[in-house]
Amino acid sequence: MQTQEMNLAMVKVLRNWDPFNQGEDFYDPEIADCMIAMRDIENSKDLARKIKEIYEFSFEEPLAYNECLKIAEKLLTIKNNASCSF
Repeated sequence: MQTQEMNLAMVKVLRNWDPFNQGEDFYDPEIADCMIAMRDIENSKDLARKIKEIYEFSFEEPLAYNECLKIAEKLLTIKNNASCSF
């Protein structure tokens, strides 16, 4: 998987996730912040905390850590599978 394909796959996961029921096209700033975080974070628990922080900051509403952990694990699976094919 090439870098561009990997990024598109991760964006798709984030777009399909609608934690605050706003519609999948509503989260562009948060998706961008999550993609930046993905560059530096390799641990699903740390990434889940960062995702939770990003979305809670934007919406000023609590978000379940377990939801964020599921998304983080999906994202890291895509990232790790892509790095194996380089």
